[in-house]
Amino acid sequence: MQKASVRKKEGLFVIEGLREINLAIQSGYRFQSLYFCPDIIERNIVVSSDDSLDPSGLISSVSREVLAIETTATVFRKLVYRENSDGLFVIAFQKKHKLNSISLSSNPLLLVVESVEKPGNLGAILRTADAAGVDALLACNGITDIYNPNVVRSSLGTLFTMQIAACTTDEAVRWLKEKRISIFTTSLNASLSYHLVNYTLPAAIVAGSEATGISPVWEENSEANIIIPMFGKVDSMNVSVATSIVLYEALRQRNFHN
Repeated sequence: MQKASVRKKEGLFVIEGLREINLAIQSGYRFQSLYFCPDIIERNIVVSSDDSLDPSGLISSVSREVLAIETTATVFRKLVYRENSDGLFVIAFQKKHKLNSISLSSNPLLLVVESVEKPGNLGAILRTADAAGVDALLACNGITDIYNPNVVRSSLGTLFTMQIAACTTDEAVRWLKEKRISIFTTSLNASLSYHLVNYTLPAAIVAGSEATGISPVWEENSEANIIIPMFGKVDSMNVSVATSIVLYEALRQRNFHN
């Protein structure tokens, strides 16, 4: 399940960690199977200070529905992606992430990312989007599979808590315009400082890859191009950091209410 081609063909992916598995359960994900190692779990229970994470209860609950397989520590470590594992993981069924499944609030705030390459960046963006309470994240022209193990890990399970749509750029632009959501693009062209535009009405903030930026169609359909002033020697910022800055400016303008 570590290869994107296999995940896509089988419609399955791996979730490691108690917290992430619990969030997946709360978000309605279905599991095919569960693998666990009692020795690793017992060792983690001794050093853990989080009593809310109960591996025995989770194993008991999940094993009523799916096949649960016990392994030795040696075998388990060969199966997992993380170095420091909680001692269990599940094989889960992927969900379909369609635009028409997105539910919007009365004054939506959305985040759009286009062609983000690094799974760690996508995971960090999901964490920020979750923290900011945005309505949804639109992942356009995806280079990185959203079920990549590094996305699951770096998102800390917010992959499961967020509304996500995987779509093309053209589909996203058309959908946003149909919903009358203003588009604000992070761009170097004829841009305003990010804090000078109005995000208090329905808004979508668009960010692209650090290497190639965003497609011209976004600028053609944007309410404004925005930029984060920088005063150092480099002319770009990590995309996950940039989206955090702009999203929280939007929240500030909304008095931290969506």
